[in-house]
Amino acid sequence: MEPLLILLGLAAITGVLVVPAVLRMRAGQRARQGVLRADDPDQYGFVPAGELDVRLPGPDRELLDALEEIQRGAGWRPAAQLLAFTGDDWELRWQRVQTLAGAAAMELAQSPDRTGGIWLRSWRAEAPKDPGGAEVHAEFLVLQALADRGSDDFRIILEEARTVCGQAALLAPGDPVPYITELAVARGLGYREADFQALWATVTHRAPAHMGAHLEALHFCCEKWHGSKDLADNFTHGAAADAPKGSLLPALPLFAVFEHLPEVNVVRGLYQSAVITRAIEGALFAAREAPADHPMLPHVRHLLVWFLVRAERYAEALEQLQHVDGHVGAVPWSYGPNPAAEYATYRALAIAGWEGRGGDRAAQRR
Repeated sequence: MEPLLILLGLAAITGVLVVPAVLRMRAGQRARQGVLRADDPDQYGFVPAGELDVRLPGPDRELLDALEEIQRGAGWRPAAQLLAFTGDDWELRWQRVQTLAGAAAMELAQSPDRTGGIWLRSWRAEAPKDPGGAEVHAEFLVLQALADRGSDDFRIILEEARTVCGQAALLAPGDPVPYITELAVARGLGYREADFQALWATVTHRAPAHMGAHLEALHFCCEKWHGSKDLADNFTHGAAADAPKGSLLPALPLFAVFEHLPEVNVVRGLYQSAVITRAIEGALFAAREAPADHPMLPHVRHLLVWFLVRAERYAEALEQLQHVDGHVGAVPWSYGPNPAAEYATYRALAIAGWEGRGGDRAAQRR
């Protein structure tokens, strides 16, 4: 999966996935009414569409505080302190590195004179031995490369990213994050299978059940990059089968299904099929069993909303919405040009479908 906070500059994956026409027609006017309800906190307790946070998949107050300090001109130190405080919580560290790099990438993209994100350059210049700065820099370069995919500079920037990944790894022995970032480099540069497997062995030695790492590796295995649907299925089902208790890895097959869906669905009942139903159930199991504060759990819940709505399992979709509403910086919403609008549409469809089957609004208030 592409890095999960795409609106802050994370890399987009090609491919258009839209709400099926059948589902739109069935929801019809009820969906439009649902949008209004979903945007009215007094009706459902949901956050209005205009206030949805597109930066993160779920709440992370410390990260948002650091970003706000940076935006106020505090420089790089709030980011460095945040990562130092994060310590060896590798899932959370990886996600925070992605977000900080995405913030710098977005600042640069929005700066007319290309001076945005200067705090990251200052971080690297003033604290060259800070592993956090090197990790964010490496991820930033990956985002820059993938944003310019197809350009003459694509491979040059990725080669630089690989060099910085190596520097970060030397500065932080035992930290899997530089190697997880290199998984994206491997995908872009098209590592040989043996080289990719060696890199993957290094990652799993340090963090064997890291959900974010598995999502990065999944992309290498996908048909759109260097693998196939069968390879992706084998990878995700194998990881799910070997998952330790409380892991989110049983949700991996659902991500593989998502990555290999047809661009246009002409199969009625596709989302009630045995394959997709099994993947949904695996993700629901993972969401139930994982710690409530798992940094990657919101990503699983967002994808579940998407599939549950399409499968017309509206009550279950609403249950997931209750956990993640307010934040939309996750796949699948981040694949589109307007994540908040995409999310609000599915939220409305869930409400409309649930009410259409006799659901009581009061029962769903948080």
